Amino acid sequence: MSSLRYRAGKKAYEIIRREGLDFDRIGTFVGPAVGPRWLTASGFDLALLDAGVLGRSKPVLLAGSSAGAWRFAAWLQPEPIKSYKNLVENYSSIVYRRGDGPSEILESIKQVLNEYIEDDAIPFALTNKKYRLSVATARGKTLAGSEVHWIQKIGLYSAFLCNAINRNLLHRFFERVVFYYSPLPPKFCLNKDFRGRAIPLSPINFKNAVLASGAIPLVVAGVRDIYGAPNGVYRDGGIFDYHLNQDYSIKENDIVLLFHHQEKLIPGWLDKRLKKRRPPENYLDHVLMVHPSPEFIQRLPGGKVPDRDDFTSFMDDPGTRIRNWQKAVSMCSHFGEEFLETVKSGQVRDLVEKL
Repeated sequence: MSSLRYRAGKKAYEIIRREGLDFDRIGTFVGPAVGPRWLTASGFDLALLDAGVLGRSKPVLLAGSSAGAWRFAAWLQPEPIKSYKNLVENYSSIVYRRGDGPSEILESIKQVLNEYIEDDAIPFALTNKKYRLSVATARGKTLAGSEVHWIQKIGLYSAFLCNAINRNLLHRFFERVVFYYSPLPPKFCLNKDFRGRAIPLSPINFKNAVLASGAIPLVVAGVRDIYGAPNGVYRDGGIFDYHLNQDYSIKENDIVLLFHHQEKLIPGWLDKRLKKRRPPENYLDHVLMVHPSPEFIQRLPGGKVPDRDDFTSFMDDPGTRIRNWQKAVSMCSHFGEEFLETVKSGQVRDLVEKL
């Protein structure tokens, strides 16, 4: 039995059912903001990197938010597989202590970033011919832009209430800012419903943009005044773009690839408790989502994918958490090979389901 499920939006489903999946059709690969759950994607990513199936005929956009941005920043490095494995190892092994505040946590994840991205490799990354990177962040406004904990908390709670009423009200508290590497801003940044800014990546702002994309409000300190962008405090890109909250298609017959840890898609971070909030249907038309089956997830340590709650649950026993995460990574390591074989054999035509 396959460990993976394949779900596709209307147009992607029709294409795959008719002719299978041609990797040259993939114009965008989306990396959602999922915290430690991204570890389930590591085997998938590494197999695609090793096979070199993306970006053969045209550059592929790697659209990352938070954990997705961390993953895809490794794809652009001179030795991407080595960089990616360093990220997996150092991220899995990170340890927090009781009493660590947002500033201490920011410093910890900054160390992880420095371990897998070398400063002198960034200019090379920004000349990559196969992959183009976009990094989603959110610039705080008014109370949500404060680094004073209780003020930021009030701002975030206000943002949640307003977002629950109307998602457009979220723009009163945060501004979507996407940092990109490509000759022109990514197509999704030019859509009328994008509502944000697009700022070019450079060797000066590359690390800060990636770091800010994972700066979870109230948990991790924000990154202030990123070079080339408006002044302010930049936070987790998942505030706007949590799992999928854009139309990432580039051309009419393109496929948007998304590896996810679950079937459910949530558009923004503040939508997690809004059970009826879903991405707009037209955003899903070109999407092929690959995710582990529920049966497989039940076999992982604790019967679940790694998540941020593990830091708290194993605060006094980090060794067990690290071993659980490493085991999960090992158990998911075949996902990429399984995906490649399913595509190569043509079985994806029979396995794909409607999203």
